[in-house]
Amino acid sequence: MGAASALHLSSPASDPDSSHDLSVSVPSGPRGAARLGRTSGLGPTSEARPSGVGGPVRTSRVAGTGADGRAGPASDLTAIPGVGPVMMTKIPQAARQVIVVSGIDRNANTNNVTLWERADPGSAWKTYGAPLIGRNGADGWTYDHREGDLRSPIGVFSLTAAGGKLADPGTGLPYEYRPSFYRATGPRGEPMPDAFNYVVAIDYNRLPGYPPSDPTRPLGPQIGGDIWLHVDHRSPTRGCIAVEQDALVAILRWLTPMAHPMIVMGDVADLGADNVRP
Repeated sequence: MGAASALHLSSPASDPDSSHDLSVSVPSGPRGAARLGRTSGLGPTSEARPSGVGGPVRTSRVAGTGADGRAGPASDLTAIPGVGPVMMTKIPQAARQVIVVSGIDRNANTNNVTLWERADPGSAWKTYGAPLIGRNGADGWTYDHREGDLRSPIGVFSLTAAGGKLADPGTGLPYEYRPSFYRATGPRGEPMPDAFNYVVAIDYNRLPGYPPSDPTRPLGPQIGGDIWLHVDHRSPTRGCIAVEQDALVAILRWLTPMAHPMIVMGDVADLGADNVRP
């Protein structure tokens, strides 16, 4: 399951920050690729601020940066660098905001996070703000997520609701303010007192637009659910994506329902693939 179960106050046995899969398979093995610090950044020379804000930076026509923040070939006008045909075709034409979460391989539990936006469906994608470093499932990524497997689902998902223990910081998304969020621990029993201060519900095996606390899992419980973008708790997650609190607040203020925001998440190879990898 994922972090969302943290809101199911009627089911204290639920363990927030675990996940269930809608679309995607991952072997366990060596972890991580990026060093994590109090400030977030992508690449060896960048010093990105935790907030990751600062306005548009570059268009997708400029060669040099892919979805993982690394050098790469130029993308076409309507593609996001580093995101291949498999994933791009799943992004709706109406989408004008996309968060790309990219791990170095399927075993990585740290990732690069970049925000992308465009003025309209025919215009170029531009990065918004500074890149970030985040965390994901302790055992990496998978196309075949199962409840409790400690892996984050690979895929493209909509972002239609938010919430948290703290009051709405000014997001355009529907916001569920719940000071009494369920208290959970991380995959190794570590405390997570602030992890759910703010969350964005990732629409993996859930009803889009419903509050993060809604327990409905349309595809059944076996493939997990409750996958959130939430506050970093200094350790890998059970399947969610975690970033610094300042960064998440900035993301919440950036997101707007009219832009049909999406999240594209997985490892570098799967995100850039021409075909679904085994």
